Amino acid sequence: MNILLTGASKGLGHQIAKTLLKEGHTIYAVSRSKGGLSDLIVEYPNQLHFLSYDLADAANIKNLIFKSWLEGIKLHAFVNNAAMAYDTLLTNMNLEKVQKMTMINQIAPMILTKYVIRNMILNNIKGAIIHISSVSVHTGYKGLSMYAATKGAIEAFSKNTAREWGTKQIRSNCIAAGFMETNMTDMMNDEMKYRIYNRTALKTETSLESVSDTVSFLLSNSSKSITGQVMHVDSGTI
Repeated sequence: MNILLTGASKGLGHQIAKTLLKEGHTIYAVSRSKGGLSDLIVEYPNQLHFLSYDLADAANIKNLIFKSWLEGIKLHAFVNNAAMAYDTLLTNMNLEKVQKMTMINQIAPMILTKYVIRNMILNNIKGAIIHISSVSVHTGYKGLSMYAATKGAIEAFSKNTAREWGTKQIRSNCIAAGFMETNMTDMMNDEMKYRIYNRTALKTETSLESVSDTVSFLLSNSSKSITGQVMHVDSGTI
């Protein structure tokens, strides 16, 4: 299976890449930098292909990703993992930062999905699309209103995409991930993390492996009847 994966260089994206590569899939990874992918490229030279690209430049996605890089590649799946976190109170909102976050978290994934679906239709592929969302869409966290808004938009987009393209057997789902030990949570001190994790049923962070294994399941034939859904992998936050 040929899979387009964004935000693959670190954290959850790196774990997703590792999981899918071990299963024998071919990954087309898009990130601003290679980061932790360097070792995986050495380990899987024929399965992992990397493109350095900043998704804030949404206007050039068609030409630089789909025409220049993926021309002639049949895509079976798209995993939208790239995201920008902007953590502050609404009254402190910086317009430039919100616009950039919206471009990366919302607009770029919509454009990517557009061309992924065109690729699937052209090649008569029953494809799968997965968007990594956030538990913050479904329960409030101080300082995350703007970030949650971008992820909520993606959930609505995914549900309607599933309805639009189900007749072509193209599925679209979201994973609402809980707080994980990633670069996004590195900015939090231990007390902040404790308060967040203590809100969960399991009283712990969400495991990267749990989310990546759910991605694997939603890409597999075992989930062929699942579309338009939001799956919560959040240690029981909701």
